[in-house]
Amino acid sequence: MKNRSISIRLILMNFIEFAIWGAYLTSMGSFLADAGLGPKIWLFFATQGFVSIFMPALVGIVADKWVPAQKVLSLCQLLAGIFMIATGLYAMKNGTFIAAANVAADGSGHMVYSALPQFNFTVFYVLYLLSVAFFMPTIAISNSVAYSALEGAGLDAVKAFPPIRVFGTIGFICSMFLVNFLSNSHGVQYQHSYEQFFVSGALSLVLCAYALTMPNCPCKPSDKGASLSESLGLDAFSLFKQRQFAIFFIFSMLLGASLQITNGYANTFITSFKDNPLFAGSWGAANANVLISIGQVSETLCILLIPFAMKKFGIKNVMLIAMFAWVFRFGFFGLGNPGNGVWLFILSGIVYGVAFDFFNISGSLYVNENTDSGIRSSAQGLFMLMTNGLGASIGTWAAGKVVNAFVYIPQAKAAQAGLDPAAVSAAGNWSGAWFTFAAYALVVGVLFAILFKNPAKAKA
Repeated sequence: MKNRSISIRLILMNFIEFAIWGAYLTSMGSFLADAGLGPKIWLFFATQGFVSIFMPALVGIVADKWVPAQKVLSLCQLLAGIFMIATGLYAMKNGTFIAAANVAADGSGHMVYSALPQFNFTVFYVLYLLSVAFFMPTIAISNSVAYSALEGAGLDAVKAFPPIRVFGTIGFICSMFLVNFLSNSHGVQYQHSYEQFFVSGALSLVLCAYALTMPNCPCKPSDKGASLSESLGLDAFSLFKQRQFAIFFIFSMLLGASLQITNGYANTFITSFKDNPLFAGSWGAANANVLISIGQVSETLCILLIPFAMKKFGIKNVMLIAMFAWVFRFGFFGLGNPGNGVWLFILSGIVYGVAFDFFNISGSLYVNENTDSGIRSSAQGLFMLMTNGLGASIGTWAAGKVVNAFVYIPQAKAAQAGLDPAAVSAAGNWSGAWFTFAAYALVVGVLFAILFKNPAKAKA
């Protein structure tokens, strides 16, 4: 009965944790594009990477050495929620919804957000930056809280955690559906509006309170004779001295470059078909978040395969499967459309579950199983640094360059030439961008297959 209670409590924690992220992660790009900030979408998603370079590691050190992890989780969510709500409030007070011409056959108009003259981009961006700076560490910290609680209950984290983590993805999906189907007083879906920031911020405040009810995660203060590096928790970086861990972290960074690309651009890409007379009235173009959520549904199912996959194939093959799944993820986007090609979007969503889970969750479990308990939170923070930090920031920056070159720069030139909305939209070559990303993932996968050895073989 005790074990069941712990599982239920951790299920709710994971549900809220990822519902916070799902409220804006896949739809923020669409809001920014409508607001005329399409060329800067990369910056907002790269920001999650910038802060993950140092914040998860620093917060992990605090949780390891001085403050119980559940209290650190609560404080971070409090600050993240306050700043996310402030982001939405600033956008609400400094912008408006206006009618925009739609090239749909019925000639109807739709509403888009437009920044007013007094809108200060720097203020808006800094508020968002502060929110994600405190949110990103909570992904690793919530894992530490869960692992500690499961081990305290005498459970095997490798077997017990994946079914619990499934509900994090379910929470993510529920938030996506919420912002897809809810509309504001202007008739604008939350996925295209600043209301998505309010939803995320409110959920952060809920988790702030709930985290304090989690089982205590004891800190492990440094010994009096410990070095400065050990006292600060920096000894997790010593893992780079081990060849296997060094290669693992380097390729975690390279693969992490793929993580935020579809989050940043998929909604914007699918919604852009509204400007194409052939697809303007299609259900898919109007419900991008629902199409994207297929990936999260697949993710939910694939999490349950992780214990089997880890045991059957080993970490190398599991990560290889993830890498080649990214090739198909991007390739299907390049080939699809929300009309007769919508099945390719569906296939892209299906392989996303493999691409994300077989890398992120398996990698986290690999770190947990192969590090000392005294640096476990710090090591999880280091894993976050390499994936959602260096990898995501560099990858999203590069993706922004690619998308701007293939899409936004040609569209800007078309708009300056006075072309109609349909012609402006057609000037962007989204397929070229997606195929470029697919080629990158393929190269990373091939190199990983050559350089990384299975841990069991490495020990032999």
